[in-house]
Amino acid sequence: MVRAFTLNRFLLGLALLSLALGLWQLGGAAAIHAKAWLAQRLLDRAWAATLAGEAEAKPWPWADTWPVARLQVPELDVDLYVLAGASGRTLAFGPAVVPGTEILGHRILSGHRDTHFAFLRELAAGSRLRLQDDQGRWRDFTVRAHEVIDVRHPVFARHAAALPLVSLVTCYPFDAVMPGGPLRYVVTAEAVAATAEDTAPRGEAALIINQFGGTKDGEGIPDGSL
Repeated sequence: MVRAFTLNRFLLGLALLSLALGLWQLGGAAAIHAKAWLAQRLLDRAWAATLAGEAEAKPWPWADTWPVARLQVPELDVDLYVLAGASGRTLAFGPAVVPGTEILGHRILSGHRDTHFAFLRELAAGSRLRLQDDQGRWRDFTVRAHEVIDVRHPVFARHAAALPLVSLVTCYPFDAVMPGGPLRYVVTAEAVAATAEDTAPRGEAALIINQFGGTKDGEGIPDGSL
């Protein structure tokens, strides 16, 4: 009788522990989703302030980043804010632009493979992208190339020869078990039509971009030419 009572208490305790762990995990997941939802709402407000003329409108007071563009892929229902500074902290909230690449007429955006840039695996040649700048102007781009680069070798951002380019970069393979490998998946798109601004002088040489990256999963474009 005593042994049976002890066993029942043990089983009850185990069941309660399992329940508590399950609720804790559910609570953690709910907190993550709530944080993501709140961050998106704050980014909405920051982008609205940017379009109204505010410089470097931070989504929250302690943020070390701010929205600099808006990226849309209509066929995949993608709508993202592009942030300043391709650091690990920034990439938790959205894709980010690699600083300095605008002087080449070739903007490079970095994002995580398992969140904001997971859609890259579905982005086919000929697909259309849309970028909105901080003046509210939209520009269309057409996907021209896909490539996988190895960042164990020097990687440079190439100068746009004619129409402006935008490259979207994420870690590769998409389903890799271990993060932080040496491969990056790159989708490059070209502007659909020229504008008067495209005649402005650009950088004379390709920009080495390893100084802007890190070595962690999705953090900038480490050690790396596009």
